[in-house]
Amino acid sequence: MNWIRIGRLDDIPRQGSRVINTASGEIALFRSVDDQVFALSNRCPHKGGPLAQGIVHGKRVTCPLHNWVIDLESGSAIAPDVGCAQRYEVRVAHDVLFLEAEAGVCKA
Repeated sequence: MNWIRIGRLDDIPRQGSRVINTASGEIALFRSVDDQVFALSNRCPHKGGPLAQGIVHGKRVTCPLHNWVIDLESGSAIAPDVGCAQRYEVRVAHDVLFLEAEAGVCKA
């Protein structure tokens, strides 16, 4: 695996997000209230809305354009909606964030 350092845990507010630019495009980083960090393509599977501008609740984010709810662990849309956002692996070590640089995984 090819891990790249992308910042610190404190760079992302709890129940918030940040965007990083990579060769694969924009990736949205989300932090849950219990400090878990998730990374998804910053494009909603519905119409490409900016997921990082959505509302984080639990381990889900609601797209700001059409209220689709996306599971942060899998990238999958919550039923009845169908589709998924590419997911990337994130590791946290001593409050430093690392992102798997390889192509994301979609589990829809």
